[in-house]
Amino acid sequence: HCNFEFDLCGWKQDENDDFDWKLRTSSTPKLGTGPATDHTLQEPSGHYIFIKSSFFQLPGQKARISSPVLSRRNKNCKVHEGGVLPGIIFYYHMYGAHIGSLIVYQRTTLKHEKILLNLTGNQGNFWQRKALALAGNGNEDFQVVFEGIAGNGPKDGIALDDLTFSKEC
Repeated sequence: HCNFEFDLCGWKQDENDDFDWKLRTSSTPKLGTGPATDHTLQEPSGHYIFIKSSFFQLPGQKARISSPVLSRRNKNCKVHEGGVLPGIIFYYHMYGAHIGSLIVYQRTTLKHEKILLNLTGNQGNFWQRKALALAGNGNEDFQVVFEGIAGNGPKDGIALDDLTFSKEC
């Protein structure tokens, strides 16, 4: 579980992207960007990770952050015939007229990527919960990767908080 209150908890910035996810609070200056509070504490002083469109990033540029490596032997975080066990639960906030995209991948150690979720555009000015099943062919260890793609609105951003893997993972 990572609530970003102290650090990135083992999540790593990718090196082959264009810019980074930033740890921040809502009490950071520049009003009008991002959520009013974090999800964990529901306080302006609470932390989350965030990307925003700005003159530093061109529309379409990407920021990626990846989870610690999960073992392929963790069968229980994968899809079962009798239903779906969510492997990861997280909260996202995507608000603004010119927001970019949030794409969630499952990436194997050999860099094979499978898209688990692709959201584009304004999703509303509130935190939303998402649960995703993690599936694999059982041959490779894997990571979950969150990719934020810059839009073209200077105040528009994407925030993530409370990234939690199920205990079965």
